Parts: sequence; C-alpha cells; structure tokens
Amino acid sequence: MLPEVKKDATRRINRIAGQVGGIQKMIDEERYCLDVLNQIAAVRSALDQLGVQLLTGHIESCVLSADNCAQHDLLQEVRSSLSRFLK
Repeated sequence: MLPEVKKDATRRINRIAGQVGGIQKMIDEERYCLDVLNQIAAVRSALDQLGVQLLTGHIESCVLSADNCAQHDLLQEVRSSLSRFLK
C-alpha cells in the first residue's frame, strides 16, 4: 500500500470509528430513529468511499505495475473483489 493511501485510509477509518461511536451514543440516548438511520447511511457511505480508495490504490500499485500475464490474474481478482464490494 502506498504511504499516502495508507495515511488517507487511516484518517478515514478513524473518522468512521468516531461515527460508529456516535451511533452507539445516539442509541443509548434513545434518539429519534430516523436520525440514527441517517448516521448509519453516512457510515455506509464513508465505508464505500474507503473501499473505492483502497481498490483504486490496489489497481494503481499492483495491477498496472504487473507484467501482462500477472495483470490478467490481478484483473480477475479485482473483478471478484468488486462483485463482493458492490453487493
């Protein structure tokens, strides 16, 4: 993983962890259900963005730098990962 990708991913995951903690606090405080659901949607969006960032970094650092034979195998790996990610 490229250092700048790792730094950004760490920043994002720390923010997501804070958001999840906030959801727990909202539930403990019995906050309005739709407000909690909005926060859950925000966390899901943040996780999706993190996944896109990591997948893009993988393509840039591993797939594009591999030789042609390895690129085919890595492309299959990316397809499989995308299928799981987009479910």
